Amino acid sequence: MTSSIRRNNNNISSMVINGTILSAILTAIIAVTAVRLTGFEIVGSTVAFAYPWRLVEPTVMSQLTAWVGYVFHNIFVWGIIYIVRKNKPKFRSELRWYNWALLIGNLIFVGLHILQTQVYYDGLAQDVPEITALGSVALMLMIVLALEAPRRGLFFGKKIRFDRRFIKLIREYHGYLFSWAIIYTFWYHPTEGTIGHLAGFFYMFMLFGQSILIFNRAHVNRWWTLTLEILVIPHGVLVAINQTGSAWRMFGFGFGAVFIMTQLYGLGLSPRIRTLITSGYVLALLIAYGSVERIGTIHEILRIPILDYAVVAILYLIWLGIAKTISLLSPKPA
Repeated sequence: MTSSIRRNNNNISSMVINGTILSAILTAIIAVTAVRLTGFEIVGSTVAFAYPWRLVEPTVMSQLTAWVGYVFHNIFVWGIIYIVRKNKPKFRSELRWYNWALLIGNLIFVGLHILQTQVYYDGLAQDVPEITALGSVALMLMIVLALEAPRRGLFFGKKIRFDRRFIKLIREYHGYLFSWAIIYTFWYHPTEGTIGHLAGFFYMFMLFGQSILIFNRAHVNRWWTLTLEILVIPHGVLVAINQTGSAWRMFGFGFGAVFIMTQLYGLGLSPRIRTLITSGYVLALLIAYGSVERIGTIHEILRIPILDYAVVAILYLIWLGIAKTISLLSPKPA
């Protein structure tokens, strides 16, 4: 039994390490190839939430190739998920045919998007607002809070008694939503080489890795899944630093607050360790906002956790309303 557990843990570690290395390699390829994109004339920074990396004069082919790539990428992944879920396999530590199919398929579509950017540049950003790309991944992370709530709670380890049917629905169908969020966001952006883009693409590739590992024990490893959740912290900070203003504090400590209040309690750490980590967060917070001109803006770190927990509550209330309506409209047994 002990050797079997050790072998499973080694397999998980190997998959995580290899996935991280592959994500870094793909990100490096984007960084190297992005130097050839200087010939495209883009809109540049204008107003807030107006995505800068769009062609000044888009073409039919630039828009068509982005949408076709996105749609076929999404259909491919959803098709694999549908086939796999229909067969209801058990979780195992080795990769099976569908894991390899998702790995190879995603690599092909990543390569196609890099090529499409080199030839036509534009992603989906030319046709849809930036908030949709931001919101898709944000929604994914919010639903993860609900999905993990039965195990770690929502607030300082206190369990929230969601209806079991609500959690079951998320567990069974979250793969479709999460894969859409990742693929949509990936094709939204051209494969540019700014710090924010590279951090975002690395994060996307790590999330692709999670989707590839469906019905693999690594997919539900709590340390791996937590890593994917908190990678949004450096990503948000790097994107904010790359822009004007000082929003990096809000993103860094805002997402950090969610970690301290919720995600930290899913690791089985001792109260002493949790207190030590929380103290480090508070100390860093005081240093970042300790100056006279910053202390008055410290409340901004509450925006992200308030939004996250509010959306979870709203989604649950919507589900309760729909479930109640269906119950009332369903015919009663004689």
